[in-house]
Amino acid sequence: MNWVIYLVLAASILALSFAFYFYKSMIKSDEGTDLMKKIASHVRRGAMAYLKQQYKVVIIVFIVLAVLFFVMSLFDLQNGWVWFAFLTGGFFSGLAGFFGMKTATYASARTANAARKSLNNGLQVAFRSGAVMGLVVVGLALLDVSVWFIVLDHFIGVENHLVIITTTMLTFGMGASTQALFARVGGGIYTKAADVGADLVGKTEYNIPEDDPRNPATIADNVGDNVGDVAGMGADLYESYAGSILATMALGASAFATSAIEGMQMKAVFAPMLIAAAGVLLSLIGIFMVRTNEGAGMKQLLGALSRGTNTAAVLIAVATFCIMYFLFGKEEANPNMWWQVSLSVVVGLLAGVIIGKATEYYTSQSYKPTQKVAESSKTGPATVIISGLGLGMLSTAIPVVTVGCAIILAYLCANGFHIAFTAQNLSMGLYGIGIAAVGMLSTLGITLATDAYGPIADNAGGNAEMSGLDPEVRQRTDALDALGNTTAATGKGFAIGSAALTALALLASYVEEIKLALIRVGQDLPNGVESAKATLVDFMEAYNVNLMNPVVLVGVFIGAMMAFVFCGMTMNAVGRAAQKMVEEVRRQFSTIKGILEGKAEPDYERCVAISTKGAQREMLVPSILAILVPILTGLVLGVPGVLGLLIGGLATGFVLAVFMANSGGAWDNAKKYVEEGNFGGKGSENHKATVVGDTVGDPFKDTSGPSLNILIKLMSMVSIVMAGLTVTCHLL
Repeated sequence: MNWVIYLVLAASILALSFAFYFYKSMIKSDEGTDLMKKIASHVRRGAMAYLKQQYKVVIIVFIVLAVLFFVMSLFDLQNGWVWFAFLTGGFFSGLAGFFGMKTATYASARTANAARKSLNNGLQVAFRSGAVMGLVVVGLALLDVSVWFIVLDHFIGVENHLVIITTTMLTFGMGASTQALFARVGGGIYTKAADVGADLVGKTEYNIPEDDPRNPATIADNVGDNVGDVAGMGADLYESYAGSILATMALGASAFATSAIEGMQMKAVFAPMLIAAAGVLLSLIGIFMVRTNEGAGMKQLLGALSRGTNTAAVLIAVATFCIMYFLFGKEEANPNMWWQVSLSVVVGLLAGVIIGKATEYYTSQSYKPTQKVAESSKTGPATVIISGLGLGMLSTAIPVVTVGCAIILAYLCANGFHIAFTAQNLSMGLYGIGIAAVGMLSTLGITLATDAYGPIADNAGGNAEMSGLDPEVRQRTDALDALGNTTAATGKGFAIGSAALTALALLASYVEEIKLALIRVGQDLPNGVESAKATLVDFMEAYNVNLMNPVVLVGVFIGAMMAFVFCGMTMNAVGRAAQKMVEEVRRQFSTIKGILEGKAEPDYERCVAISTKGAQREMLVPSILAILVPILTGLVLGVPGVLGLLIGGLATGFVLAVFMANSGGAWDNAKKYVEEGNFGGKGSENHKATVVGDTVGDPFKDTSGPSLNILIKLMSMVSIVMAGLTVTCHLL
């Protein structure tokens, strides 16, 4: 069966090859007028300068953590591969964001220029440029997973080596999550500080259009779209995708560790990788299906994207049954396993579709919820904010119920619909839940393309405005941008939905790592249970992990608190940076003569510097807190406390993330709905009220909300990597 891993490696190369093809096709298209090229170069330089500064800070953190892991390996608290796996995970996560952002900064002006010809031309350039991000993310993730598996399989030859290999590879996931959190938080603070400053002063105080070249914060705002919504999002979904595959591989290795059927454990490890590999090919088919007609409205544009994503989802469902039959169809001991596990994957796919549709309903300006938020602007900004908060709270119901049903159905499907809570059923059910998360993200190549294209369209609109193109061009880019707000919210819904399923799988992986840590230090589980053979049920009983244990409950409260403290820190960070931006924009408007008449050029570089410094300074504390809290909880409260922490963080973080993403998306599109001429149109008091709502929603949907799904998984990954330290501390 080892040859199967080379199919996964081939799929990663295919994805990267098509990413390069789409990138070269985009570069060959015309960038437009000299002014359009000049504006694009300003944005490109600013984005690259920020990313270099961010990487300098992140490298220091990574070196410190890698040294810590290396020292732990010297004392047998971890194996010797962990520190290097951690570094490669962070490197590839950062690389995915870098390639995506580089593409986006070259694509924005070309999208605006293509929109001069037709709406479909603009959509094609923006969407296929977004596809570069999607394909780079899945390509690099599968490349890293497959290469690491080949290397570790060669060097680790001890008994039960698949369990050791897969739990070691989770460290690569921790590196990806750590880099993603820095990218999301830092990029989110940068982009929202610029966006809030540009909107509050430019739109509400001076009544000038969005992306007007007279606004000093315009370039910083457009730079922010790239460093936050592209580079940050790429790193974010890279770790979501890789994390779901790695967690399910680890579950497969542990669930079938004692199987008497030859090769069953290896097949269970390969299954998530093969599903992800098939998703690469089928995502490409979906990408080539996305196109629309000139004059298309919002529903037609959504339909064009849905056609591609839905086709890919249906095809991957069919492919899953074929893959599972190939792996498990001839096993006489369990002849039904192939279609049972396939149904778990289908459950994950359906859950992703339902979450996406629910997000679309609550955030798209084509539907009543967002239109109601826009209508509330008749009575001022306060009612806009109240309406948006209420919408976000209500919008959590469908995703939570959907994920809850998906967890139960995936568990039951994997067990052949047997409800009995036995050790074997629990292991198999958790494997089903993990592979459902893989199913949800299996078409990430195209779903991320629909997400990444949004910031490209937004920047294209900014370029069109600053370049003075025909109003018709701006109308086309605005249509693409409004669609991008909805698809971005949908992408965040996929990320947080998969995070809920993956985090549950990581809980089981944490238990497995605790057992390995006990073996390394030569100890058995409490109460005389042999650590090497202990089931998950044995483990829970031995450590008294239940809701009546006060230590577990304390951990749950700490985990719930972490979601709110983290969001509070990142929201305040945006507020402080935005305040400085507002003051700077006001200063320039009042002191630089001729700026409002268009006779003098604003000091764009000053605003870029404010956002850069603010993001660099503010991103460190919340990101490091996410790493320290699981370590301290393990040292003080032990294993039961850590499990409580992860459960509390998962439950609270999931609901809070959905609320923040949907409220922010609705506020943004409510503003767009008014700008289309509804309820008074641009420049009206209603418009100013929705601008205030949008500025409140900016850090909701682009900083704090999307960072929560990384927080959930990073705390799990840190707990897994530090399991040896937790065990040793409580044995002393």
